[in-house]
Amino acid sequence: MKKAIVLLSGGLDSSTALYVAKKEGFDELYALTFEYGQKHDREIRSASAIAKAVGVREHKIVRLMLNAWKGSSLTDPDVVIQDGDADRTDIPDTYVPARNMVFLSVAASYADALDITDIFIGVSEMDYSGYVDCREEFIRSMEQTINLGTVLGAEKKQKITIHAPFLRMTKADEVKLGTKLGVDFSLTWSCYRGGEKPCGTCDSCLLRARAFAEAGIVDPLV
Repeated sequence: MKKAIVLLSGGLDSSTALYVAKKEGFDELYALTFEYGQKHDREIRSASAIAKAVGVREHKIVRLMLNAWKGSSLTDPDVVIQDGDADRTDIPDTYVPARNMVFLSVAASYADALDITDIFIGVSEMDYSGYVDCREEFIRSMEQTINLGTVLGAEKKQKITIHAPFLRMTKADEVKLGTKLGVDFSLTWSCYRGGEKPCGTCDSCLLRARAFAEAGIVDPLV
């Protein structure tokens, strides 16, 4: 059995990454979702639905309260999530400090415990919206660090690989790929604000809308 861990937020990127892992022959999948103090649990519910649809072996929801300190409008109750800009080049206030670093570290611990050498994450440099922890430079650096700091990598010499299949792929191409793989995008959630329907104006909603429009595919959530 080929095993892999997939960081699954319940959003478009991570959900598609889960399907990519399955397509690439990883038939025993372990999903990791984080409750990190975000203002809503809508994406966590989506993650559970996607994990069930794919039939993962195990789905862990890990509590890591990154709202214990300030620094992001996604976690700070005193900061309002502002309307977005899909063409921004600055770092938005929705950036959660070092979030992917924390998540990948936990995934490395999970991998070390289960003797799993493959970790999938759905980050992209093309549509990264100012998030510094979505760059290839960071991913490769984390991979090296994980292999230096785990028994699996350092002692057993079984290299842990971080798979980031969308690093150089636009979100529109990702939507096309997900459609081919059978991703049920109606189960996914991208909106930063939660609610019953996407707000349509936050950064994540704007990037998602543009991706579906450029792909020529109707977003089932809209």
